[in-house]
Order: sequence, then C-alpha cells, then structure tokens
Amino acid sequence: MDYGKYRYQQSKKEKISKKKQHVIHIKEIRLRPTIDQHDIEFKMKQARKFIEQGNHLKIRILFRGRQIVHRELGQAVLKRVEDELEDIAKMESDPIQEHRSITTVFIPK
Repeated sequence: MDYGKYRYQQSKKEKISKKKQHVIHIKEIRLRPTIDQHDIEFKMKQARKFIEQGNHLKIRILFRGRQIVHRELGQAVLKRVEDELEDIAKMESDPIQEHRSITTVFIPK
C-alpha cells in the first residue's frame, strides 16, 4: 500500500471525527463578597446568556485582604447566585475553596 495514500485516508478520518465533536466551553464570572444588588443582577444577566448558549459557567468569589475571614459573606453570594439560576442551571459540584477564592461550576439543565 502506498504510504501517501494511507496518510491521506488517516487525515480524512481525523477531519470527520473532529466534525462530530462537541466542544464544551467554560465561561467564568468573578464576584466579590461585598457585591451590590444592581451589580449582581447585571452579572446574572450575563450568566443566563452563557447558560442559554449551552456553555458551562464557573462562578468564582474572590476575597481580598481580611475578607477571607468572613467566608460566610461569600457563601451568601453563592447561595444568591444559585437561587437566581436554579430554573435553567444546576450546580455541578459543591463549592470548593482554593486559596483566596470559592469556586463552583453550573451546568445547563
């Protein structure tokens, strides 16, 4: 068998398999524990748009300086986000604390 022909057939198979793949994009929204009402409403509009497009959504609550002592404020913001998005998305995993942030991922229902 001709090696050039073999390589050509392999490249064709790869192209066909790539066409059938579905790529999942993860969009991220970063919030602070002291976020205001209007700001969170604006971010939730963006979050809804991302989820309706079929993307996964990562919410990250960032703490600065001494805010890390008051993790309950970050948990409250995260709970508010979850209540806001519960009709179109579900939380994939429990919130995880990484250094100075709390992170969780939402997926479309």
